[in-house]
Amino acid sequence: MTTKTRTVISIAVGILPSAMLLMSAFMKLSSNPQMVQGLTQGGFGPYIKLFGLAELVFVAFFFIPATRKLGFLLLCAYLGGAMATELSHGMPPMSALLLALYWVSVFIKDRNMFLGSKTVN
Repeated sequence: MTTKTRTVISIAVGILPSAMLLMSAFMKLSSNPQMVQGLTQGGFGPYIKLFGLAELVFVAFFFIPATRKLGFLLLCAYLGGAMATELSHGMPPMSALLLALYWVSVFIKDRNMFLGSKTVN
């Protein structure tokens, strides 16, 4: 598979979780009543706008080539925390699906992030 093909597939796989996070961010930043109610019940009321801003920044970092690794690491941390919260509140871990798609996207684009410094084709 050529580098260009890997890049296109990686972007395609990364768009779905990014679109979902962007939608979530805009709902948080616009103070959507359902979003505010759900996060307030979970004890996160004061941080709603901060979470929305973080989602926007992390997704932007992920799609900027120079900051892709940083964006990936920040998204892993954010979605890992979301998954822990979902599991602890008895909800289905939807963030696990988003996290898996990000991992697949990065693995297709740059396997060396997972396998060490040796070049893999």
